[in-house]
Amino acid sequence: MTSPLESVLREIERHVADKGWDQPPRLFALAPTRDLVRREPALAEAMGLDADSSVWTPIEQDPLDPDRPLDEALAAITWPDDVAGAALVLERLVLPPSAEAALPDNGSETEVVTAAAQHPNRQEVRMAVAAVREGGQMCALRLRTHDQDDAVVVGSDLVPRLAEAIGATLTN
Repeated sequence: MTSPLESVLREIERHVADKGWDQPPRLFALAPTRDLVRREPALAEAMGLDADSSVWTPIEQDPLDPDRPLDEALAAITWPDDVAGAALVLERLVLPPSAEAALPDNGSETEVVTAAAQHPNRQEVRMAVAAVREGGQMCALRLRTHDQDDAVVVGSDLVPRLAEAIGATLTN
């Protein structure tokens, strides 16, 4: 059985995937659907929501500043108490551990990124990570080389440091 957090994360990941690849990071608030229906009935009706639709409704936020490092941007985010959770979707280039030897030892960040982008074993991955105030977290990974909904890997500990960073935005 799929948990409510996994369901909303899959919904967010599919929404972003529908727009294709090469997107900037996208941030979502998770609003309790019952509260949203009660407080914003016109919006809920326009979105096709009722109190039993889902536990949380994702609401996309303004884009993050592309010139600000992600860790700094996340550290500056605080949510009002009525936001139950948050989710972030971003794309990254990943390499297998064995590829580390091929990267420049003393290179600049730009040189390391360039070397990684040119490495034959690189993988482009979309990471979707959600956390809720009550303590749960969920992650989803989609590889560009396996860009199908049924190939998305989902688990609670796939990207633990990013999940912790998203969770920290809820405790500030």
